[in-house]
Amino acid sequence: MSFRTKAPLLATATLVSAFGLQGTAHANAFYLEEQSARGAGRAFSGEGADTGPDSLWWNPASIAGIEQSEATIAASAVLPKGDVIDTGTLIRRPGQTFVPITGNRRARNPINNGVVPSGAFAFRLGDRVAVGMAVTSPFSFTTDYDADSWTRYSADKTKLITIDIQPSIGVVVTDWLRVGGALNVEYTDATLSNALPNILASQADGRQELKGNGWDFGWTAGVQLHNDFATVGISYKSSIQHTLKGDLNVTGLVGPLAVGNESLSGVKAQFNTPGQVIVAGRFRATRALTLNAQVVAYSWGKFDTIDLGAPVNLQIPENYRDSWSLAGGFDYAVSPKATFRAGVKRAVTPTQDGLRDARVPDANRWVYAVGGSYQLSKNIGIDAGANYVDFAESTIDRATIAAQSTILTSGRLENAHAIVLSLGGRVNF
Repeated sequence: MSFRTKAPLLATATLVSAFGLQGTAHANAFYLEEQSARGAGRAFSGEGADTGPDSLWWNPASIAGIEQSEATIAASAVLPKGDVIDTGTLIRRPGQTFVPITGNRRARNPINNGVVPSGAFAFRLGDRVAVGMAVTSPFSFTTDYDADSWTRYSADKTKLITIDIQPSIGVVVTDWLRVGGALNVEYTDATLSNALPNILASQADGRQELKGNGWDFGWTAGVQLHNDFATVGISYKSSIQHTLKGDLNVTGLVGPLAVGNESLSGVKAQFNTPGQVIVAGRFRATRALTLNAQVVAYSWGKFDTIDLGAPVNLQIPENYRDSWSLAGGFDYAVSPKATFRAGVKRAVTPTQDGLRDARVPDANRWVYAVGGSYQLSKNIGIDAGANYVDFAESTIDRATIAAQSTILTSGRLENAHAIVLSLGGRVNF
């Protein structure tokens, strides 16, 4: 295979791998859970079993039987910190032996601070039926490694924006059973770049930039079981097959590699994001205290390959594994107007040692949360939450091929944590 053919293959694989970066802010891999300020206050421990449009993302049955129509809006400021450190990465340029990679060996805080918006509404159509819509941004981030970073051949600058639109319906079947269904319409837009090594280390690096976007579809279905003191919610969010098409520009390659300088349009990649099985419960222990728990199983094993279309027609292995998260928390009614919340969550990364690169510096993590709500008037309320996310150290160790050079990556994610501040408002009408 010529380098002219390899260039779009490698760049397209890089684009899809970039989706993992926001995972280091809160949830696992490239799933972001900040879709509710109310939920953030208890570490998202009871969302599938709660009621109202705040829980639509997790379970469309949440709007069945609402007493009033309601709209919510929220924003989460994500403030990640961490170091991506070189521990002995080697590069072999064409016709040469492996030598240590040059560049800054410590990348500090490569993931930019960002704001994640979300909103939802539900209209009551009667005692038994409600319709609604949630608009979320589950995969959005900007990351920026320095131009001289040791990661530059696999990760340089990346920007990803997704918008998920979820029209939903909820129905009260009996006094104790509620069901719901939803369609997920998701738009993805991405821009990324990374450096390309020339044959001689003394030569300036080349560069590739890829822009892509696409519309894709999935679905969500759920049930809730209610009685006077407890609610159980069970839902399923489908896996979504994503198809991105974009333009690739490769510049700055010299000598024998100059044949790889080109502009291509219609570069395409297909991949699957995971399905989710969500089981949640809320138990009213006293008139003031409600206990929450939620477990989520993610079918990350579906993200096993990136399928590249013509002219490449190849598969790039990703080898993610299925993973899970478990959260517990409580709501305590301090007064008729004020509620205090807290929770803790454990999430396991689907990335694997030996297959993790600088674009996906993910790790197992603990999430600690506090928050609350205050009813300003009969129809207006506010919600707030604060999370501290503590990441375990993990290896950065996935080999990379760039412009016919082989990079044996050896690095670590260290000192990683994030603070997430969420604020939202609710209006009944």
